[in-house]
Amino acid sequence: MRLLNLLMPKSIQLCVLAAALLLGLTGCAAQHSHAPAYWLTPEPLPVPERTEVAIARLTEILHRAELTEQQSAQLHYDRGVMYESVGLTSLARFDFMRALRLQPDLAGAYNFMGIHYTLAGNFDQAYEAFDSVLELDPGYEFAYLNRALALYYAGRIDLSLYDFVEFQQRDVTDPYRAVWLFLAQSELDPATAAEQLAMQRATLNDNNWGTQLADFFLGRLSEADLLYSVTNELTSQKQLAERLCEAYFYLAKWHSMQGDTERAIHNFKLSLATNVFEFLEHRYARLELARLRDEPLSVEDEFF
Repeated sequence: MRLLNLLMPKSIQLCVLAAALLLGLTGCAAQHSHAPAYWLTPEPLPVPERTEVAIARLTEILHRAELTEQQSAQLHYDRGVMYESVGLTSLARFDFMRALRLQPDLAGAYNFMGIHYTLAGNFDQAYEAFDSVLELDPGYEFAYLNRALALYYAGRIDLSLYDFVEFQQRDVTDPYRAVWLFLAQSELDPATAAEQLAMQRATLNDNNWGTQLADFFLGRLSEADLLYSVTNELTSQKQLAERLCEAYFYLAKWHSMQGDTERAIHNFKLSLATNVFEFLEHRYARLELARLRDEPLSVEDEFF
């Protein structure tokens, strides 16, 4: 699921060799649907040159142009979003904090700060940040998801369900919303979670690849089938990386639910290996690994 909403060109040319390979994979999927599919090793996405150029231009404007506080806040926010998209999270945090000092009513900056607080284990600050988002912009629906995730990772599953339900109800065709609600409900009542996901399946968009994830959790697809499905109707290497980022993350969640910590860790690592920084699955895979290893969540204190 995409975490960022960047106004950048997204088309990427797919080379002939890769296209031939993917056609071959698609062709063999039906014949070997139950074969191990771990050969689908992610190839890390490179940092787009256009993003580097955009960051450089914004930096030059911020240093040289005469700007109002509001203009400066917006540019710091825009640069922070770009830093986020390429995994430079510390630099992104600095920019979001600067943006909020200049313009304290910038809802998007609070949203990103809430995510950073969640990842650092500063859950109370995360709740406050997401509350601020919704006070400033009640239509900012992803704040419900992000607040739900903060509650979920804080172990307050019962409270997280209110926000997961609110988020899911705002678009009942989105499979990712249904899957996250299922994952949270499964922590409290697995049977009820499966029943509700089965009912929600009827409204999901079959043209959205993420619906394969719902079918997997319902037991309608095997692990190998899910992984082979990432090659269906591919348009670019970027799309392949995005699907693998998601597939391995949710497979890791499933293995964790089954008590198979070793395979869960392996799959979270594969999700991280895609370098799809703008997807929440990539971001929270690192937090999931820390939890499975019983490691403390730590981000440099000076940022907060």
